[in-house]
Amino acid sequence: MLIEGHIEVHVNSGDGANLRRAVLRAPKGTYGDGQEHSISLMRTGSVITVQMDETNPVEMKLGPSAESRTINVSSLYIGGVPEGEGTSVLKMGRSFHGCIKNLIFNMEHLDFTSAVGYEQVDLDTCLLSERPKLALHGEDSELPPEPQPLPSLGQCAVDRAPEYIPNAHQFGLMQSSHFVLPFNQLAVRKRLSVQLSIRTFASSGLIYYMAHQNQVDYATLQLHGGHLHFMFDLGKGRTKVSHPAVISDGRWHTVKTEHFKRKGFMTVDGQESPTVTAVGDGTMLDVEGKLYLGGLPSEYRARNIGNITHSVPACIGEVILNGKQLDKSSPVSAFAVSRCYAVAQEGTFFEGSGYAALVKEGYKVRSDVNITLEFRTTSENGVLLGISSAKVDAIGLEIVNGKILFHVNNGAGRITATYKPKATSTLCDGRWHTLQAQKSKHRLVLIVDGNAAHAESPHTQSTSADTNNPIYVGGYPADVKQNCLSSQTSFRGCLRKLTLIKGPQVQSYDFSRAFDLQGVFPHSCPGSEP
Repeated sequence: MLIEGHIEVHVNSGDGANLRRAVLRAPKGTYGDGQEHSISLMRTGSVITVQMDETNPVEMKLGPSAESRTINVSSLYIGGVPEGEGTSVLKMGRSFHGCIKNLIFNMEHLDFTSAVGYEQVDLDTCLLSERPKLALHGEDSELPPEPQPLPSLGQCAVDRAPEYIPNAHQFGLMQSSHFVLPFNQLAVRKRLSVQLSIRTFASSGLIYYMAHQNQVDYATLQLHGGHLHFMFDLGKGRTKVSHPAVISDGRWHTVKTEHFKRKGFMTVDGQESPTVTAVGDGTMLDVEGKLYLGGLPSEYRARNIGNITHSVPACIGEVILNGKQLDKSSPVSAFAVSRCYAVAQEGTFFEGSGYAALVKEGYKVRSDVNITLEFRTTSENGVLLGISSAKVDAIGLEIVNGKILFHVNNGAGRITATYKPKATSTLCDGRWHTLQAQKSKHRLVLIVDGNAAHAESPHTQSTSADTNNPIYVGGYPADVKQNCLSSQTSFRGCLRKLTLIKGPQVQSYDFSRAFDLQGVFPHSCPGSEP
């Protein structure tokens, strides 16, 4: 039987022994994926071996008396069971929707066209894609109504490949994302003009920086509190120019910073800031011919510009220095910079192959924690979050067959709160969904889009999940054990606003600060939905 994407095998050897049952789970989350799969079931004495595709075989042992017992078979049904037949064993009323071929029974290739009887089966054809169209026109009214849409009918939103902007670069993937671009340092001594286009949702970060080797003279543009601050020092003290415009709206802005004859000013989208006169009597800007764009290398310490030295989570387009466009195609140094999506949203993109690892020293869940996040995906399966331990204690959040499961093990066994939407495709519609998972001692509450699901452990004295491993988000490495996740499928989609709350402590996590990132692009999420 195919049940919620996995294969179940039930065997009753007729000797009065209990029903034997085995479950084969798909490596990619579901066998209802429209692809061809092979299955074999073999009996050797008291052992039945089942194998799907190339995965490891599963063995089922029958009772000791079954060694020499013949399992009497009078009828072989494929794809379904006629009404009134076999119902004592079979708990599955629904017929199979799909294609079956190359059926071999006891070494004999069975021809479907010589079947004793069949109903609603197309022999010798396999038109899997025809079914949804018929259903739309109401022409298949004889078919029993399905309790839920089948994953293979492609109910999730279409996962379109993102489009990119030429000659634009995404920074802020890590704290030290940056480009170093060469320029003629003599040209900026008397006059510095830097113009660039920028798109960001962030409220802070370093946009550009240049300095003398001794860092006495410098010029920098920083984003702080959503506002732009242009600072420069001609050797006699710091001068700061601020602009009232807020640019953290995800739209493109053109920014120009200028220093000329001890005066400094800034223009955003044509709107000019008040002019500020430089401190002291210096008139020359004496800097090295290196423009640090988008951030600074991790080993470089900028001493005089305050604490906004991390890479700005922004897309930066063309950069014009004193009227000359800088060539970004051959930087002197580059680190953790990627292409920019044509249409972007706030969030971090997980491409479905990796994970983000946070809190290297280990996160301690203990008795209470409240996890909140927002996600959007076009997949029915994916790991959202897992925190485990060397023992059994752990917590896990995952999407499995379109449902969200929140698992906790305080040491006395796993408890699970399940959110099951009305339709399997609700959560994979490519839109943003809100999630809150709350553990309070032995009680769990899972709230998805305002709908709550509850669970509690009968072991009321077992209240603390003593975890001490990192927080893995969107997946986890193959060599890491997760005690409260049933799936290994990495999440594909976008996450944002991840927060873990313990009592008065509210900790928001920035994926660009992760100690290990694989297939994850912080602060940049492709998509068109607002």
